[in-house]
Amino acid sequence: MLLLPLVLTGLFATGTAADNSTWTENVQGLFSESMTWMDRYYDSSLGYLYDLDREDALRHNTRSSAWYALGLLARNEDNDVDEAEKIIANVIGGQFTDESKQWYGTYQKYPEEPEVGTAVYPARIYSSWDPNWRGFVGTTFIVMLEEYSDRLSDETQELILDSLYHATVGDTYRVGGVNGDNLYPAYSNPAIMRAFVSGWLGHRTNDDNMTTSGEAYAQEIIELFNITDTLSEFNSGTYTGVSLFGLTLWSTYLPEDSVMSKVGPVMLRETWEAVAQLWHPGMKNMAGPWDRAYGYDMNRYLSVMALWFWAYLGKDASSVIDQPEIMTHSADYAWAPLVAVLANAQAELLPDDFFDGLKTFDEDRIFEAQAYYPPYDLDIRNITTSLSEKVTVGGMTYRQTQGGGPTGSSTSFTPAVIQWTTDDEVAFLTLRPTERALRSEVSPGRLSLTYPDGDASTVFTLAVSTFLGKPTLSSLGDIPGLEISVSGNVNTSYSLAFAGENGGSASPAHTFEYWSFTFSMPDEFEGAPNLLLELQPR
Repeated sequence: MLLLPLVLTGLFATGTAADNSTWTENVQGLFSESMTWMDRYYDSSLGYLYDLDREDALRHNTRSSAWYALGLLARNEDNDVDEAEKIIANVIGGQFTDESKQWYGTYQKYPEEPEVGTAVYPARIYSSWDPNWRGFVGTTFIVMLEEYSDRLSDETQELILDSLYHATVGDTYRVGGVNGDNLYPAYSNPAIMRAFVSGWLGHRTNDDNMTTSGEAYAQEIIELFNITDTLSEFNSGTYTGVSLFGLTLWSTYLPEDSVMSKVGPVMLRETWEAVAQLWHPGMKNMAGPWDRAYGYDMNRYLSVMALWFWAYLGKDASSVIDQPEIMTHSADYAWAPLVAVLANAQAELLPDDFFDGLKTFDEDRIFEAQAYYPPYDLDIRNITTSLSEKVTVGGMTYRQTQGGGPTGSSTSFTPAVIQWTTDDEVAFLTLRPTERALRSEVSPGRLSLTYPDGDASTVFTLAVSTFLGKPTLSSLGDIPGLEISVSGNVNTSYSLAFAGENGGSASPAHTFEYWSFTFSMPDEFEGAPNLLLELQPR
């Protein structure tokens, strides 16, 4: 085991962000409620959290255990610190340290996991091993050292620094497009974490190569951001939240001469300004389009952005319901200690009254932006969103190398979104993209979608939410709360299908059941297929 020295340079003082006595009532509530929830999942006999997915047969989980350990250090009651150190040692004990393997430096997913890369358990990136866990766990370890090193033994601090060395070197094995890896500077959330961990550890251990590597990678991220003044991974309820976490680390824990500490606050403010334009307080949703979605209504899936909203607006004003653990994707509730610890530091980077404007919907507006995610984007993407009190309409114009965006997923990449309110809930209509290029035109109550490279075989597939008050749909006219008129050059007749948990022609998307309306083109059609939707609340 390579033990790195505890180098104290004066740049890494403890207590920079997380003095609990300065937490607001909202932040304290977020922290306390999440920790009470995770306490119930903690297996003290093993020193891990049980997996927060209740269907995982009492297996444990590495990443959420690391987040919980940070929460234990922050809470610092009874034997919390002892349990945190136990978890830290276990997580590090499960780190992959064989330098000859592609997964070197990342962390096993759970302690019951078989050896990765054997005939019976082949190595599959993002499946049997996840390269992003170097960043998720590594950044958490750094927050522990920055905020709570006075509560950690020297031995534990040495273990952490040694683990960070493996994680940092292992991250250099990642090259987008090589060996199935997709880490480019445009992959915003892990890219930001990678640059930070390398730069931080380089400074901490006086390793100039690591420092230079982190700074150089950060410069690539910054240059890409400066093209459009937006994150390449744009408008994701989950991953915008992670990127804001990473940018807060850039802005808080690096020396003044770092390019990250200089530019991080600017990137963070501009990202929050876009979020503020897209946030609809009445619907408690970030209006579309979404680059990567784990659901289609933030009131029903738990997003990392919702935790930031809870910290700054309060739980009732966020999209988190009273019992967050029953929302889909609820495992991300374990992010809450990180959000709580960093909430004050991030707020200090924004204007004093910034969040006042996010509490009520003030006026109808059109939001326009651009984003760029090379190598998958062949052109800069153009984004337009119309927001009104009862309806939001968002569309994206793009030309890409593959269908489904950078992840190749037509359920996550959501380039056209309509949301509206019914008497009971927030409803959604999304385009399930089937082509590598799309042209969208958005105005209040209107969404025009054109596939410029389409032909007579092109189809437009719209996924529409289910409804409490109308469980069975037989036509577009049955949709509650919104009258939808269809025109363009498509056949105005359509096929209707249901994607259900217990039946239908397809399975739910991210656990969301939906109705599928599919429009085809006339026989022997020529030209660019177009679908025009005109909308009127009712």
